[in-house]
Amino acid sequence: MREIISEYLNNPVAHGFVVTIIVLTACIILSKVMRRVLNRYFDKAVILLKGDPTNYNFFKNGVTFIIFLIGTIVIFRSIPELKGIGNTLVASAGILAAIVGFASQQAFANIVGGIFIVIFKPFRVGDVIKVGAENPGTVEDITLRHTIINSLENRRIVIPNSIISSATILNSTITDEKVCVFFEIGVAYSANLDQVMDILQQEAMKHPLFVDNRTPEDREADIPAVMVRTIAWNENAITVRASIWTISSLNAFVLKCDLFKSVKEVFEQQNIEFPYPYRNVVMKQGKQVSASEIH
Repeated sequence: MREIISEYLNNPVAHGFVVTIIVLTACIILSKVMRRVLNRYFDKAVILLKGDPTNYNFFKNGVTFIIFLIGTIVIFRSIPELKGIGNTLVASAGILAAIVGFASQQAFANIVGGIFIVIFKPFRVGDVIKVGAENPGTVEDITLRHTIINSLENRRIVIPNSIISSATILNSTITDEKVCVFFEIGVAYSANLDQVMDILQQEAMKHPLFVDNRTPEDREADIPAVMVRTIAWNENAITVRASIWTISSLNAFVLKCDLFKSVKEVFEQQNIEFPYPYRNVVMKQGKQVSASEIH
């Protein structure tokens, strides 16, 4: 029996057949394991990110192809009769990989960036974000190559994932969607600041988009729902800031625009002066000096 097995293994054809079976079996097992691992992440990503599963299937098929390509090269190099062909395949594959890698390095950078977004989740579909200096908007879709953001003007901004990976991301909804709006307005030095602060508080709290974000402890301490502070003495005006809470970034924009209108109307009704730049012009003629104030 041992002689039969020894003779069988020493036979080049039989040896090649055994090597082929072992390598193919290993490739099949490895490809299935890799697809299971990738499916565990990508299937969740398709549901979470509402992306196109075609992109993920292409990546999984590419991994399977690479595994079987390596297995084929191993088979050719392990069988003496095919070793020459195997060396040629290795050289050709290396040249082809270099050409493809150089030509598509940006594409691979985008794929890696998309995978990082899926794993680390700096934002999700539906989040309101701002990438670098781009206009803020709602994340509409995330693929392995790019991310689509729907701006406030209903325009789609398509940003490659490699750029997003290296940019600063402002996410307004990653944990808490509520936003604190800083409403700033300048009033004349002659204005009554207590009256100005009361008007800002009342107008803000009357707005339908206003949200009372105080904790029970804040209410017990009698902290106002809208905090108003004097923040600067400028050349021609005193700047007053009201901190107003609302439910989202989009509501914050609407609330701020409405307050500019309503606060101006109340100021005009109560004769609160808006500041204008004043200049004193002094004209000298001999010993006579006259001053006129213009604005």
